[in-house]
Amino acid sequence: MPVETYISLSQLSSQIKAVLTNSFFNKTFWVLADVVDHKFYAQKGYHYFCLVEKDKQSHSVISKIQTVAWGAGASSIDSFERITGQKLRNDINVLVNVSVSYHPTYGLQLILNDIDTTFTIGQLELQRQQTLQRLLAECSEFIQKVGDRFVTSNSKLCLNIVLQKIAVVSSKSAAGYKDFIDTIETNKQGYKIAIDPYFTMVQGEGNVDALYQRLLDVFHSKIEYDAVVIIRGGGSQLDFLIFDQFKMAKIVAKFPIPIISGIGHHMNETIVDLMAHTSVKTPSIAAEFIIAHNKSFEEEILNMQKAIIIKSQQLLRYRQQSLSQVVADLSNSTRDILLSNREGLNNAYQLTINKSQSIIFDGRASLNELSGRILSRPRILVANKLNDLHNLLQNLTSYSKRYIINQRGYIGYYASVCKMMSPDNLLRKGFAILYLNNEIVVDAKGIKPSDKIKIKLSNADILATVTSNKETNGTEFNL
Repeated sequence: MPVETYISLSQLSSQIKAVLTNSFFNKTFWVLADVVDHKFYAQKGYHYFCLVEKDKQSHSVISKIQTVAWGAGASSIDSFERITGQKLRNDINVLVNVSVSYHPTYGLQLILNDIDTTFTIGQLELQRQQTLQRLLAECSEFIQKVGDRFVTSNSKLCLNIVLQKIAVVSSKSAAGYKDFIDTIETNKQGYKIAIDPYFTMVQGEGNVDALYQRLLDVFHSKIEYDAVVIIRGGGSQLDFLIFDQFKMAKIVAKFPIPIISGIGHHMNETIVDLMAHTSVKTPSIAAEFIIAHNKSFEEEILNMQKAIIIKSQQLLRYRQQSLSQVVADLSNSTRDILLSNREGLNNAYQLTINKSQSIIFDGRASLNELSGRILSRPRILVANKLNDLHNLLQNLTSYSKRYIINQRGYIGYYASVCKMMSPDNLLRKGFAILYLNNEIVVDAKGIKPSDKIKIKLSNADILATVTSNKETNGTEFNL
């Protein structure tokens, strides 16, 4: 290529800038795109990011342009964040007004002039309405719409008269959880409410499965909770998209335990709020709702107590009047009966005295007769018994002497027999005692030839060796 045909890079850049300036001078465009690579420099108030367009099927980036916002553009972003409650961040879809700019050093850029807040809010609301319609179509068994209100299986549940056992689904670090616990623990009524925390992330669409699982954990715990409270602190509108998901709305609507939602969204209601049994704006209000519910029961009991006391007092007053009347009637009737029966009582009194005197006189005579018999009868009995004892004593003396004489005769006989049968006497008569292994032998069958035996006579011990053992009939000494 001839050397004289080249141009400098700055010349080329200038030509490009001239072409772009001529084509896009004083022109602005409304562009729909996603935000990526966002950076904010707070000191200057500048925003730097890229606008990208992705393929609807593959989600791959098909267009990407560097974008900046300062001045009016930065102010429009501030207004957007204030109105929507959503910070400009990566991966949000926005409708922005931009102008084209080219700089030889920084290249092609889009300058953000304005951002449409209604588009972002409208997109969220459109998704929300689509989810609600899907819930009504697919979950008609436990979700119905009555007028402007959604009626669910959960909203039909009756709260227990006292809420004492609560499961709380929240982020452990959420300020709303701390506010809820502080409100419960410092309630002026002094109610004791047991709280079981089920911690999880409660913001971001990507955490919907974890939040869903924590509700399943509450159900599978088999603990008889009075209510489940879903709470979190404040945040932007997009932070609450997790509570607009079909999956979360469905499980809340069908959950068999009353759910109280207090997710800290002041601007509007999430779909979970619509499906839950009770929806309040903040975690603290959720705690106050529980306390107020228990207080209403206490007040009802106190009112019943007052009513019972008043009714009891009225009943006692009425009964006291009736009793006074009965006492007066009874006194009058008694007085009349006493007066009418006084003469009969006097006659009965006199008759009783006379009859008693007659009975006493007759009894006295009988007692005198019995006394005489009692005094004479023991003397006769004692004399007879003394005579019997004297005879018995004589018989015992006579029989004892005779018995002793007889027993002495028996004893002498047995003594002589024992002397005749003693071993010394038998040995003197020529008998011997046979020992084998120092034991007396009474049966010769146990003796074998060559055994050493000892023969004891009256005046000697003979040691011998057995040469034979012959059995005899044992009758040679029979008399």
